[in-house]
Amino acid sequence: MAPHSPDALPTRLPTRRDFVATAAATAVLPALGGPRAIGRDDLIRVGLVGCGGRGSGAVAQALRTQGPVQLVAMADAFTNRLEGSHQNLLKTDKVSERVNVEADKRFVGVDAFEKVLESGVDLVILATPPHFRPAQFKAAVERGVHVFMEKPVAVDGHGVRMVLEAAEVAKQKGLGVGVGLQRHHQTSYREMMQRVHAGAIGDIVAARAYWNMGSLWSVERTPEMTDIEWQMRNWLYFAWLSGDHIVEQHIHNIDVINWAKRAYPVRASGLGGRQVRTEARFGHIFDHHAVNFEYADDTFLFSQCRQIDGCSNAVSEHLIGTAGRADTASGCKIKSKNGDWEFEGEGNDPYQTEHDDLVSSIRAGKPINEAENGAKSTLSAVMGRMATYSGKMVTWAQAMESPRLGPTDYGTGPYPVPPVAMPGR
Repeated sequence: MAPHSPDALPTRLPTRRDFVATAAATAVLPALGGPRAIGRDDLIRVGLVGCGGRGSGAVAQALRTQGPVQLVAMADAFTNRLEGSHQNLLKTDKVSERVNVEADKRFVGVDAFEKVLESGVDLVILATPPHFRPAQFKAAVERGVHVFMEKPVAVDGHGVRMVLEAAEVAKQKGLGVGVGLQRHHQTSYREMMQRVHAGAIGDIVAARAYWNMGSLWSVERTPEMTDIEWQMRNWLYFAWLSGDHIVEQHIHNIDVINWAKRAYPVRASGLGGRQVRTEARFGHIFDHHAVNFEYADDTFLFSQCRQIDGCSNAVSEHLIGTAGRADTASGCKIKSKNGDWEFEGEGNDPYQTEHDDLVSSIRAGKPINEAENGAKSTLSAVMGRMATYSGKMVTWAQAMESPRLGPTDYGTGPYPVPPVAMPGR
């Protein structure tokens, strides 16, 4: 995961044309069929790929959207996850009546997503560990299926390149693509960003972002588990599956700063390590990262994320401008010489709203496509991880060129845990 030798700071932010040119090294997507027309009163057939907690929650939100919607196919690598999710959905209020998944439409296996796409779905929810997301997204776009995919959309530059290429094809086909960066659909954040972009705090000169919290769950290994199964069931703790928590979780905060800046960082440096969470059950990822992200206009995002019990917690974003400040530490607020503001309107459930917005855009024939931003914010976080793992300055181009992480065979053979990264080595 260590980057190549540091390049000079780019003189401009990479453009969409640059991304497409970079992605040309990957296989070109075939121009297969587009989506069928879906009107206000037409049934939307939904498939779920990845039946864990977030996937089950996401599909429940999709099933609560306006108009006829029905879950018709499900897939997961593990039978118990799939069947447990199916049974829970059948017991969920305002969802159960929209679940119609026959036994022969419940597919198990790493490649089971292909069978979901073949089952006639109009919209697929992609919520597996993010290692698998790029190939699944590409396959859905090839088949002309609308997509909601969880963040991050990849764990490495190889996957980001694949997503960016598929995102362009999705636009050409008129496919809707939602990405689980739900703050873009949160009323308080949206109103604050409108004011920031209108100049409420002047020019942004610096930013801070935090996701500091305690530890998360883990699954004990049993004798019958292969290396791959154990790592997949504990996917949070392996960079090839999750990207490390700076990519899997802290992407939310990094993305908010990118949104405020209307730009993406061009290089990063930082430090991190594995101070407390050192047991084998926690794989090989770090338990803390601190990264300085630099943007093309010479401004910085000072970023922290930590998953260690017994420490001070913080999940927030802070913008410092020439005329004032904006932050989300306790609600969305602005303090400025141009006038103070605090969000006092009616809040919303952004997890539900992101699905409402996607489905309504599909029914209106004006599908939203959030894949490009999702890919760029993912790469921002990947760049931060590469910087902390290596102890070196890492550029956007180096992150974009980074190779695929993880095995090519998900069978029963051995796959040892990668070593813990040692900065400087």
